[in-house]
Amino acid sequence: MPQETPPEMNDALIERVARRLSTIGDPTRIRLLNGLRSGEASVGELTEIAGTTQQNVSRHLALLHAEGIVTRRRDGNFVRYRIADETVFALCDAVCGGVVAQLDAARQALSAEDAA
Repeated sequence: MPQETPPEMNDALIERVARRLSTIGDPTRIRLLNGLRSGEASVGELTEIAGTTQQNVSRHLALLHAEGIVTRRRDGNFVRYRIADETVFALCDAVCGGVVAQLDAARQALSAEDAA
């Protein structure tokens, strides 16, 4: 698939991109996003996934919602969240892949030093 040409980076777009990266650049929010990969989830379900309090999860979800990364709908007494912008997964996967590759290279370098 051909790679798209990136848009011209004016100051407004740069600020928006920085805000988006800042929003997803938190360990709890990354856990929440990863928990939503398989579909909708309630705050209670996401609380278990994130391993933190319901109040903390709700606060993080509110930030993700305000940025347009997740959407929510009421389901009886529950609020269910889902991903609104699937591009967040491509970004997370690219960063994760880069980190794994960097760690693998460091392990190989250490193994080579031990063998020498």
